[in-house]
Amino acid sequence: MSLKTRVILVVVIGVIMGLSLSIGGSLLGSGRPVIKQELAWEQAQLFAEVIERVKREYVEPVDDVILLESAMRGMVDNLDPHSEYLTASEYRDIRISTSGSYTGVGIEIGQIDNAIRIISPIAGSPAARAGIRGGDELVAVDGLAIVYDRLSDTMGRLRGQIGSKVTLSVLRDGVIIDHGMQRQIIRVASVHKEFLRPSYGYVRVNQFSDNTARELSHAIDDLQEANHGMLEGLVLDLRNNPGGVLDSAVDVSDLFLDSGVIVSADGRTVEARFTRSAHRGDILDGATMAVLVNSGSASAAEIVAGALQDHNRATIVGTPTFGKGLVQTVMPLSKGRAIKITTSRYHTPSGNSIHEIGIMPDVHIDDAPGFPDLSLAGILDSEADQQLAEAILQLKPRSVMHSQAQ
Repeated sequence: MSLKTRVILVVVIGVIMGLSLSIGGSLLGSGRPVIKQELAWEQAQLFAEVIERVKREYVEPVDDVILLESAMRGMVDNLDPHSEYLTASEYRDIRISTSGSYTGVGIEIGQIDNAIRIISPIAGSPAARAGIRGGDELVAVDGLAIVYDRLSDTMGRLRGQIGSKVTLSVLRDGVIIDHGMQRQIIRVASVHKEFLRPSYGYVRVNQFSDNTARELSHAIDDLQEANHGMLEGLVLDLRNNPGGVLDSAVDVSDLFLDSGVIVSADGRTVEARFTRSAHRGDILDGATMAVLVNSGSASAAEIVAGALQDHNRATIVGTPTFGKGLVQTVMPLSKGRAIKITTSRYHTPSGNSIHEIGIMPDVHIDDAPGFPDLSLAGILDSEADQQLAEAILQLKPRSVMHSQAQ
């Protein structure tokens, strides 16, 4: 074993022993701290033994750094499906995804029917100019095949330096088509808006980034200005929204609520235990709302849907949501690395945990069969989208009652 590996192992063993002492310190006099220390020492010795055997006998040489990084990754990854060790590049990708801009080709992708498919190219992006279409199956990047259950790895391969070239291979109508393009800075709008009909508005939130609440507020202001007054109703579309920044979900909920708890959380540390409440001021001035959700609505999207449902502020339409009621915190480490670990369980205003349960819609309408057309034009086709059609119906009678009460 190299001197470098031995030094690192000494540090690791010291950390394990230190943790054992700190955890067992309150048990002095019971005899249990000694047992804890012995177990910790045995595990540290076993860890060193495994490292040494792999270094000496594995069929190919393995770098010390790779071995120890893999050990750290395994330690965190095995906590739960949402915790993970992040390399410097992975941590950078997370920061980019919450900032609203990145360097890449400009496509929304998702895991659908055991494949990675293009949801839609971003208007004006390299992918849109190259002819990529919504519904295309992404099968390779620069000639390397895509693994459908490794979405984050695929996203990383699509990103790179400004001006660098990349080739995307897509399967369309049984034919593989190669599209060459150059990466550029992509500024991603997390909110899209449109009129459904006079006095009704539609906004779709793709994910919750740092700028989402601000974007949503501006979008509603634009719809109201175009309407020459307050909207009579609004559809908030959170379908296939995987979540994002918790504080952004709180701020979005706060736009439509005058008071009350938005979300609460409990955890082991002081920082992990908190309650977020609404401030006075409803951007819609009480106009009726319907929120669209499905099984792809998760995490931060469920916080918004749960808060608006529990406060009777909106009718939830669609199918049960994903059911992720855990909060992850990203903690920076040295040399640009980080760990993302679960620190809290959150609860809706009614005190319910939706983890592995989801938000139950007030009106259940199944998703349309087949690959969903998630372009704005496709979504606004209410004849094809029965969930949207139902959301519009939910706005009508309540908006009439609202106008009569004035």
